Amino acid sequence: MRGYVANNLIPGERVEYETTYHWVIFLSFRAIFTLFIAPIMDRYTDEFAITNKRVVIKTGLISRKTVELNLNKIESVNVDQTIMGRIFGFGNITIIGIGGTHEFFLNIRKPLEFRRKFQELC
Repeated sequence: MRGYVANNLIPGERVEYETTYHWVIFLSFRAIFTLFIAPIMDRYTDEFAITNKRVVIKTGLISRKTVELNLNKIESVNVDQTIMGRIFGFGNITIIGIGGTHEFFLNIRKPLEFRRKFQELC
């Protein structure tokens, strides 16, 4: 468990599942043009966690974006995987909340496991 999630747990809350970006983020023009610094920073500063009460996602180092949705306020977690994503175990997740919230995250490691853990807790 890393910084943001660990520091923002409420009493009685525990982390059930954590993931990060897949190594495929290192195979992009962005990675090459930044000498692999950008994907390294993304991988070690962004957090994706499911607790027994909510989904907590934090992205960014200097400029921070957080998504914290209670499990009962999430309508669905959608997974999109290409053929390469299925072979290598990465994909995109979209979290759809009640009220029309759509949060989209690319190149997540083991997205089906993320969705399965969410479904187990609901």
